[in-house]
Amino acid sequence: MREQQARHTRQRIIAAAIQEFLTHGYASTTIRAVAEAAGVALPTVELTFSTKPRLLKAAIDVAIAGDDEPVPVLQRGWAARAQATTRVEDFLAIVGEVVGKAARRAAGLVVVAFEAAHTDPTLKVLADQLASRRATTAAWILEGIMQRSTLRADIDRDQALDTIWVLMDPVVFCHLTRDRGWTPERFEHWFTDSIVRLLLPLAGESRRSTIGPGEQSMSPGRSPREGGTER
Repeated sequence: MREQQARHTRQRIIAAAIQEFLTHGYASTTIRAVAEAAGVALPTVELTFSTKPRLLKAAIDVAIAGDDEPVPVLQRGWAARAQATTRVEDFLAIVGEVVGKAARRAAGLVVVAFEAAHTDPTLKVLADQLASRRATTAAWILEGIMQRSTLRADIDRDQALDTIWVLMDPVVFCHLTRDRGWTPERFEHWFTDSIVRLLLPLAGESRRSTIGPGEQSMSPGRSPREGGTER
């Protein structure tokens, strides 16, 4: 009972923190303001998260995953469903939906962290972790694509990885949805359609590779340029 109550309190604090960070930015958000918004005592927030950077990280983790379960994003059910597909179109449909929903929940918070890291050294580690995590996810998506299709003849693996990495940029999502008026659904379609148009063979060319799902598609000695297994 006590554990359940503690988890509920933590969820309230994170929900309040998300709203405060998005509304006021990192510098103007205080632990006291989060505590008041969550309806808890200031020491409760301090004991639970210790510092404001840790509170922001927890808020981002929950926003990306959609819950507070301690399960890495790439070990969740959606990833298993994507891996079970055989057609690249089906794989990308699942990935695009998940990327779109995660961006809808977390892109604004990630941008807050990136912007604050320029002036607050305590957030540099978090910003680096977020960038590395995006590179890891982009590499996972690329491997899934290459297990189900060849790339265009004029695209190498590094260029394909960088393309996916840019398409996933939370700044891009915020510009398109906030500044250009796109709906999140339009972003999801654009994300998957751009991958197909930019990376996969043109109509009439073969899209099937000789590598089956679950097999290694990297060249010997090659590995993602950035790694990590965090949520």
